[in-house]
Amino acid sequence: MRVMGISGLPGSGKSLVSQIAAQKGAMIVSMGDIIREEAKKRGESTKQTAKNLRKEYGQYIVAELTIKKIKKIIETGFENSIIVEGIRSPYEVNLFKENFEDFIILSIFANPELRFERIKSRKREDDTTDYEEFIGRDQRELNFGIGTVISLSNKIIINEGSVESYENEINEFLEEYDI
Repeated sequence: MRVMGISGLPGSGKSLVSQIAAQKGAMIVSMGDIIREEAKKRGESTKQTAKNLRKEYGQYIVAELTIKKIKKIIETGFENSIIVEGIRSPYEVNLFKENFEDFIILSIFANPELRFERIKSRKREDDTTDYEEFIGRDQRELNFGIGTVISLSNKIIINEGSVESYENEINEFLEEYDI
């Protein structure tokens, strides 16, 4: 059993990694879903909830809640790999490494224009169709430290070609790391 993180800017293609890993038996734990669940409970936007959680409980509360959730999953006897989607800071990586032996990071990269087109078409609640807002979101992610996470990853996959090519790279990575 391995716990692995996926990082990358919005629209890079993290969710396809998760889908393929899930088909192989991995469980996906999305840090974004943890915020979305809490936002629903609070009746707030995800953006507001993310700010409020950090203000109330500290900068790394989402990682701490994610670790707690993963430990509960492991306690149930789950033996397959667990994929953490959405790691954004080096400190979060350190928290996961402190809590899970052999923790690794896979980062996905795609250029901003391509990611923006993907985001416009997926129509998630917290996505935008305004390019300036999109760039602002990227900047917030970069300020949080995602660039450092990407640079320190065990593997980086560039997702700018065909879906088939990207899927092949994902499968090769998952086989290499026995996920």
